Amino acid sequence: MPFWRRRAGYRGPAPLCRLGLACLLVLALIGGGATAGEVPIRMGLAGPPRNLDPRLATDATSERVNRLLYRRLTTFDAESLPAPELARWEALSPTHYRFTLGEQGRDFSDGSRLTSADVKATFDSVRDPATASPHRATLAIITAITTEGPDRLDFHLREPDPLFPAYLGMGILPAALIQAGHPFAVAPVGSGPLRFETWPQPGRLVLRRQQDGQLLELLAVKDPNVRVMKLLRGEIDLLQNDLSPELIGYLRGRDEVRVERAPGVNFSYLGFNLEDPVTGLPQVRQALAHAIDREEILRYLLQGDGRLATGLFPPEHWAASPDLATLVFDPERARALLAEVGYGPDRPLRLSYKTSSDPFRIRFATIIQAQLARVGIEARIQSYDWGTFFGDIKAGRFQLYGLTWVGIRTPDIFRYVFHSDSAPPEGANRGRYRNPEVDRLIETARAEPDLGRQAGLYRRIQALILADLPYVPLWYEDQFFAARREVRGYRLAPDGNYDALMTVELHRETLPGAGVK
Repeated sequence: MPFWRRRAGYRGPAPLCRLGLACLLVLALIGGGATAGEVPIRMGLAGPPRNLDPRLATDATSERVNRLLYRRLTTFDAESLPAPELARWEALSPTHYRFTLGEQGRDFSDGSRLTSADVKATFDSVRDPATASPHRATLAIITAITTEGPDRLDFHLREPDPLFPAYLGMGILPAALIQAGHPFAVAPVGSGPLRFETWPQPGRLVLRRQQDGQLLELLAVKDPNVRVMKLLRGEIDLLQNDLSPELIGYLRGRDEVRVERAPGVNFSYLGFNLEDPVTGLPQVRQALAHAIDREEILRYLLQGDGRLATGLFPPEHWAASPDLATLVFDPERARALLAEVGYGPDRPLRLSYKTSSDPFRIRFATIIQAQLARVGIEARIQSYDWGTFFGDIKAGRFQLYGLTWVGIRTPDIFRYVFHSDSAPPEGANRGRYRNPEVDRLIETARAEPDLGRQAGLYRRIQALILADLPYVPLWYEDQFFAARREVRGYRLAPDGNYDALMTVELHRETLPGAGVK
């Protein structure tokens, strides 16, 4: 058994900073460095990617980087419906799909050729409970995967699902390396437009673009003020998101950089632990929802850079529910609901609110804390580094927390997030929400062959979820980036992905040695 699997209680690769000297040696052997005279394009991030194995990654930065390192069988079109990437498909029956690989994107960065065996090995690995993949529940509909030569494979399903191809948007790994227990989390091997070059330290990941050899450095700078100063000094070339509105406004006034924004689709929310004796009470969750003035926060904290949300999908999504009622700011109603379960001036409700240590997220939590105090709720803020915070959320060690869902495209998100069988590590039902009617509708919707009727079922699901309030929907955050004037060709995506790194260019006046760190 490889050394990284020998630890008791192993649940998948840990973040780089926890893997110790052994994995650093792996990186030293695998990774290369920039050739003298090469000038990388440097992107500043709030935090590093934590897992470059697409079977195990759950944080947004890792998933955005993995999109570039690995090719997928399928992708999405502008309407969030599945479209071919590596392969085209045909439905031989409602429960039998055949995929045929094309010629593009089939060269792994280790020189091997991507075949149907690699596709099968990747998805079989995700389906294997021993892998402890958080994406396993999404593929539970598969009963068998068979290959027919190097270019064709068949998926056999437990039941019909017209959106099945959309569930296969996961990066493909080499079968031989899966079998060998290769540490993809820190030494990725994919066939994407970017390939892994080196990871010399946790906060500095170096990638190389396949088409032209351009180096790209992803530099983690936790403090947003320092990140902005590094941009202005030319130590990094561009930033995307993760800055306060004040810092964005400051950058807009600087001649050496340009700032662009675009409407986004990433869904921000407050999550509850429904197994907690306090936040498990519907009246408490409803009281919090009525106590929060979302419009005030959006207007003054986010300076209007967002849209109020009623559910996971924005209005333009094909499965969105435009008729959902908007949560109303009503402090009196909040106090009345608290009184129904015995809380009031003589017995204030006390809650813990967990968040990351990002300064903007702490500021947001402080505003939530002040708004809740107006109705007699005392919220104690607990902020942690990202790894500790996210670990607590997945383990259910919280009462209330704030997060953002990134890159949601398919309505199978309802199974992943709200189905009773999807508690971590099987899925992302972190609040342990259980509603048999929601479970039934999720199963019915998945098997419905007509997309119009399927959309109707998902709208019923969204109405039930809004009534139960396992989440308080907040808003869809706008996307923005700031770049030095020498950077050309970067375009924002509604979900905040990094795909523009495939085309971004650097036009420095004097390239040799300019700003090389």
